[in-house]
Amino acid sequence: MRRSRQSRRNDWPGEFDLRSEHGVRAAYAMHGPELYRFALRQLGDEGRARDVVQEVFLRAWRAAESFDAEVGSLRVWLFAIARNAVVDEVRRVRARPVRLVDDRALATLAHGDLAHDESVMTSWLVEEAMRRITPEHRAALVETYLRGRPYPEVAHEQEIPVGTLRSRVFYGLKALRLAMDEMGVEP
Repeated sequence: MRRSRQSRRNDWPGEFDLRSEHGVRAAYAMHGPELYRFALRQLGDEGRARDVVQEVFLRAWRAAESFDAEVGSLRVWLFAIARNAVVDEVRRVRARPVRLVDDRALATLAHGDLAHDESVMTSWLVEEAMRRITPEHRAALVETYLRGRPYPEVAHEQEIPVGTLRSRVFYGLKALRLAMDEMGVEP
């Protein structure tokens, strides 16, 4: 006797029940790196690829009830979500292009009142840390935090809401702190 479609949806392959934290972690451990490489090949940006993988597992968790193991494997389902997430990311970037800051301007902005050697080292560290964060976060930090421009003006220029710009500055500062921690810079 054939089971109903709803009961098949509740059959999760092995430990990959995406309705639980353990299942999401297991699925990420099994498929996360492969999804990241897929996203990186498509987007060519490590930060955006990480965001896409995060979005894939968030969407999978939200739609866990719609997964049907008889229609396709978990891997196939996750890659279908990844493909859609990549398309959404490309559309988002095209709709809101980010103006990148060149390295020379970034180094100039990083100069402070410190002695020359320390100033050069600080500039290099900030510049290197800024390269490790996403272009959206970098542009938000440079325009608002380093250049001191008003949020509404920068948000209008980047064609994003002020709240989005504030979020980018907040998460950009967190990402910058993490990058500097990874580089061994102490506060």
